[in-house]
Amino acid sequence: MRKDIADVALADRVFAPHYARPLVHGCTAAATPMRAGPNHGATAVSELLKGEGFAVVDSSGEWAWGYSLHDGYVGYVAIDALGLALKPTHIISQPAALIFAAPDIKSPVVEWLPMGARIAATGEDGRFLAVANGFVHQRHVAPLGETVADYVEVAARLTGTPYRWGGRSGDGIDCSGLVQLALAFAGIAAPRDSDQQAATLGEALAEGSALRRGDFVFLPGHVGMMADDTHLLHANAHWMRVVTEPLQDVLARQPEGKGITALRRLG
Repeated sequence: MRKDIADVALADRVFAPHYARPLVHGCTAAATPMRAGPNHGATAVSELLKGEGFAVVDSSGEWAWGYSLHDGYVGYVAIDALGLALKPTHIISQPAALIFAAPDIKSPVVEWLPMGARIAATGEDGRFLAVANGFVHQRHVAPLGETVADYVEVAARLTGTPYRWGGRSGDGIDCSGLVQLALAFAGIAAPRDSDQQAATLGEALAEGSALRRGDFVFLPGHVGMMADDTHLLHANAHWMRVVTEPLQDVLARQPEGKGITALRRLG
């Protein structure tokens, strides 16, 4: 909701001058920022990836305001990045995938898609899947709905990916975006922001608990996952990329009195 308009689904809970029934669109760009305001200079609060749904509550000029269907996150998206909602069949499972003009690795590349983007396959041609504008190699995708047990391994595929505030893809990612994306491949829906993740993911661990692979460590405004009992895998603005490093090194960089705020473990 905004001060001037709200999703009609909230009509029994909040007052707004106007209510609107959202119209579902699909992201047609490889990736596009969700911004805090209707201009390209506004802070990116999250990111919408190709094939993901976006519910448009209001639109004006070049901007649509609404929420992403995968996590309900609210923001502004450029209208030219939206189109008809797709029915995806596969998800890009590697840091990036190339769409070729023909089912041949020597053919021209027509599109670059980041990890997390979704595509609709229309058939197979050897080692390739046919999509609307070309062909993608099957080693770069996974069937939508197929899950992996080790979400830490998924996150580790993005090692070296640039840190980008609001990012949640193989093109650039922030700390909570890395957690959300990795868990999605494990079939686990996670909220977008680290404070929400600290309040909802798994079960809380007591301070000083022995940590193991897959545990989540929360610091002020930050989150990472344990790669083993001593190393943290995280997207961070210190190294400006996704890295695995000793947790003690991370803690040593924190201002005095600003240590671990929460520990969480999935069952």
